[in-house]
Amino acid sequence: MPPWRLRADGVDLAVKVQPRARRPALGGLAPGGAALRVAVAEAPEDGRANRAVCEAVARALHLPNSAVAVLHGGGSRQKTLRIAGDPAALVPVLEKLLA
Repeated sequence: MPPWRLRADGVDLAVKVQPRARRPALGGLAPGGAALRVAVAEAPEDGRANRAVCEAVARALHLPNSAVAVLHGGGSRQKTLRIAGDPAALVPVLEKLLA
């Protein structure tokens, strides 16, 4: 089962965030296979890591930063992101990130 859920106006994506990472990276499944791994260099203070995660996912999906927002888990490493856009166009790009 993929870590996203299709919606009429986009996709809800489960992510596992690693803040303060030495090397920011995006891709692959987190252990257990229920979320996309996202590593960001920013600290989890004042929402900086959340903004960095949204920006990294938006950049990987070739979307504006405003198209990605934290839906659930703002204070947790496990988050659900709401990605606005055409689900049919987003899913192939997400599948590439998981490969």
